[in-house]
Amino acid sequence: MRHLLSEELDRNNAIIAIHPGAGGTESQDWAQMLMRMYLRWAERHGFETQVVDTQPGEEAGIKSATITVSGPYAYGYLKAEAGVHRLVRISPFDANKRRHTSFSAIFVYPEIEEDVDVEVQDDDIRIDTYRASGAGGQHVNKTSSAIRITHIPTGIVVTCQNERSQHKNKAMAFKILKAKLYDLRVRDQEKKIEGIVGDKRDIAWGSQIRSYTLQPYRLVKDHRTGVEVGNVDAVLDGDIDIFIDAYLREKSKVA
Repeated sequence: MRHLLSEELDRNNAIIAIHPGAGGTESQDWAQMLMRMYLRWAERHGFETQVVDTQPGEEAGIKSATITVSGPYAYGYLKAEAGVHRLVRISPFDANKRRHTSFSAIFVYPEIEEDVDVEVQDDDIRIDTYRASGAGGQHVNKTSSAIRITHIPTGIVVTCQNERSQHKNKAMAFKILKAKLYDLRVRDQEKKIEGIVGDKRDIAWGSQIRSYTLQPYRLVKDHRTGVEVGNVDAVLDGDIDIFIDAYLREKSKVA
């Protein structure tokens, strides 16, 4: 697959942001299933991962998560996963055992190297500290080590609460902010050049790139390439290379 990865930032590390759609606990559980899928995929390929920030759901699942995936071409592969992912199943949270449809959005950004020109002016940001919550152990909550950075001109908000050290959390939060600002700049340039409104990264609910059906039949289908896989359990356990490969091949044809 690597011969299909020729874009400037394909060789970079990746940052994945996961956000459940409307639907409360059901969608939040789906978001956590997707987070596990990407962590398992990264483990299979020998990539290092770090869960930088997670916001747990009230009953189950997650309200959001940010993960870094480090290794050669992590971004090149994972950019294929950006978009809305749809799950159809009998809800384990529904006493009447009805079928539910849930959506979660996956955003993928390249980690930006220090020598890439992305300026962040001090006057443009607000930095807040707070006590970390959720997973991480009791030691995390004793000091205000978690960091929230707000980029005022764009409204982008980045949080990091993984490390005990406020300094490390701040450094990671700045890294993610730079990645998001770079992504925003690239999209703006694409719009100017091509006169388009947006691409797969301008995500709207319902414009899913892939559907995972567990009921009434079992099938995962990628709507961009038409690739279908019947072994849903393997896919949810991180076996997603067939989808990534097909997407990259399709993209190389267009290019």
